[in-house]
Amino acid sequence: MHFKLIIAFVDENKTDLVLDTARKHGAKGATVINHARGEGIKQAKTFFGLALEAPRDVLMFLVEEHLSRHILEQIARTAEFDSKPGTGIAFKIDVEDAIGVMHQVKELTNELVNDI
Repeated sequence: MHFKLIIAFVDENKTDLVLDTARKHGAKGATVINHARGEGIKQAKTFFGLALEAPRDVLMFLVEEHLSRHILEQIARTAEFDSKPGTGIAFKIDVEDAIGVMHQVKELTNELVNDI
């Protein structure tokens, strides 16, 4: 089985929405890194030298490659990445090898057998 890693940088207030959406569309779990900082095209506003930026979370989903594009598109649609600038970004990268995912492989295999 081949995997992709979906990485999403989202506004803190959209984390649960993105997690729920990914799970609904086939992701079996996620890793969340809270309070990441980033900068887009426009620099964050400051007030007396303090940055006034919305906190971001980094969400990582290790997903089966055949599900990856669909999950990525659903995350983007639900979190409004393309329609509202600054809400977040998501991308996927190839995973050459993964250890500790046998439970995920078994679950995905069972789902595929049930679908056939």
